[in-house]
Amino acid sequence: MASPTLPASAPDRGRYRRADVVGRAIALLDEVGLDGLSMRRLAGDLGVQPSALYHHVSSRQELLGAVADEMLARGRRSTEVLGWQDELRLACVELRDTMLRHRDGAAVLAAARAQGVGGTEPVSRMAAVLAFNGADAELARVGAQTLFHFVFGHVADRQAAGVAGESGDADFAVGLAIVLRGLETRLGPKAADKS
Repeated sequence: MASPTLPASAPDRGRYRRADVVGRAIALLDEVGLDGLSMRRLAGDLGVQPSALYHHVSSRQELLGAVADEMLARGRRSTEVLGWQDELRLACVELRDTMLRHRDGAAVLAAARAQGVGGTEPVSRMAAVLAFNGADAELARVGAQTLFHFVFGHVADRQAAGVAGESGDADFAVGLAIVLRGLETRLGPKAADKS
């Protein structure tokens, strides 16, 4: 029996690495959306039996976590940021752009976070920035969650409405500035000294 033709970018059958599986899952997600992404469909797309995927991920939930983490890693920008507000603004813009770049990006991140299998890096990074700049543990946690929820809500609304492109960017910038100003007020002069 002849083996099925593999996608042009894929290695030979049986030689997939976890990164190959996750990368193809992201591409498939962009094609069919979160509801269409299944282990069976991914396996068929890779030309392997579904059981072969379990060598790389133990479940669909783990796959979604790996997809969310890889989407976030691909969205990171390398820059030198001077002030804490600029660093948080950059983290929020990266997060927004990453979720918007992928079909159902907000839903994937929400599922991974809700199931505790991925998507936590942006919140951890934002909390670390706040803590470094004088926030106590509670303010760092709540501030980072607030920033995440603002960005997530913005993207989820746009994706649910099927809005693409730069529509809503001005509202995003104004809303983010409001949240950052509130954090500045809570942090007080200690944060202003470090900017």
